[in-house]
Amino acid sequence: MAVMEWFTEPDYWLGRLVFQRALAAVYLVAFLAAALQFRALIGSRGILPVPEHLRRVPWRRSPTLFRLHYSDRFFAACAWAGVLLAAALVAGAADRLPLWTAMLMWAALWALYLSIVNVGQTWYAFGWESLLLEAGFLAVLLGNERTAPPVLVLWLLRWVLFRVEFGAGLIKLRGDRCWRELTCLDFHHETQPMPGPLSWFFHHLPKPLHRVEAAANHVTQLLVPVLLFTPQPVATAAAGLMIVTQLWLVLSGNFAWLNWLTIVLALSAVDFSPWVTAPALPASPLWYEVVVLAVTALLLALSYRPARNLLSRRQAMNRSYDPLHLVNAYGAFGSISRVRQEIVVEGTDEAVVHRGTVWRAYEFKGKPGDPRRLPRQFAPYHLRLDWMMWFAALSPAYAYAWFDPFLERLLTADPATLRLLRGNPFPDAPPTHVRARVYRYRFTTWRELRATGAWWHRTFVREFRPPTALAPGGPP
Repeated sequence: MAVMEWFTEPDYWLGRLVFQRALAAVYLVAFLAAALQFRALIGSRGILPVPEHLRRVPWRRSPTLFRLHYSDRFFAACAWAGVLLAAALVAGAADRLPLWTAMLMWAALWALYLSIVNVGQTWYAFGWESLLLEAGFLAVLLGNERTAPPVLVLWLLRWVLFRVEFGAGLIKLRGDRCWRELTCLDFHHETQPMPGPLSWFFHHLPKPLHRVEAAANHVTQLLVPVLLFTPQPVATAAAGLMIVTQLWLVLSGNFAWLNWLTIVLALSAVDFSPWVTAPALPASPLWYEVVVLAVTALLLALSYRPARNLLSRRQAMNRSYDPLHLVNAYGAFGSISRVRQEIVVEGTDEAVVHRGTVWRAYEFKGKPGDPRRLPRQFAPYHLRLDWMMWFAALSPAYAYAWFDPFLERLLTADPATLRLLRGNPFPDAPPTHVRARVYRYRFTTWRELRATGAWWHRTFVREFRPPTALAPGGPP
């Protein structure tokens, strides 16, 4: 017999299953990105090696399985194990097993990804990493197909979604005045971290429509989230509006899995009962109810600082308040760049650099480079190096720890690093020198596109790194 009749909500039986399968799909993408990119970024010979990080940072600040052992082979095994486990959950494996086994599967997935994030350093300092961990932790408590979803966890998922949307809305109003003037989208589609294939077209929408976009953003992020805590069908309608808004963002740019994960969270608030009737389910085990109640109390206590952050005039974006990323603060684009700057990395195979030296550019997979190349769609996959190149162009401070090691690996033709790029302009031998230059990029007009076939126009701004060669026996 259940301890409390209100402990579960059978009407959300299908919504819970949809949420879990979709969340497992996001996990799969995250683990796949980790498996394919870690050697160059954080491997034992990577740009920011995990072993050095573990020596610098105490255990209490960075709990991770890799405290027990680290090797690139072990990291790869953990990442690929996450891929396989996430795929099994997408396929519904947890719904064929006892409740405690299903919970262990979700807990293992969360622990594996937490271990990766806590050694990821700069490459994993994105809000959607914490968001995935917070949502993933709640998924452990949701049960499986054989149980009705617990009401408390469903409300906690809405609390997460509320903080994501409401936090983003507040940071905009408190930040850049262009959000208050409804002019930010005159610039955003062009200056966002990684434009998509439709961003050029979004940028050239009429300015009155950009005002409508900005106003709709404020409504969706500041008013609609409150409706998540109202009775159905209002809460479902609010979640639906959020999903539509997030799909608009998916079309207009590449934001890794942030938009998709927000959609997944919104699905947890949708009441599918008018279309699908939940089967008769047994009462929840007493031990399960005790665990859910205890963890809910813990998460509510941990919510104090993120809630206070929402009310603060000095609201912080994307902050974790505990090393397990259980309850976090979120937000995005509190300020909007008016001008897009890009770092172009080039190399040469000439022994001596002179005025007539021929330089060849390294093209990245996602970030703008060749002006004639239309931006590609990569989200929900996360190109971590490309994203950090955008931050580096905003300020050299963002590149302090990793940019020179990155150039060193180009000079040594490191295979793992080159796999992060679209191509290698020096297939036969490493370059003798590399350099980095900052350019201003802007989308071309319709007339310029027809005349030149170029999606971007760029002009030289300044040197970012002068021509650099390997020092004898050491790094540049």
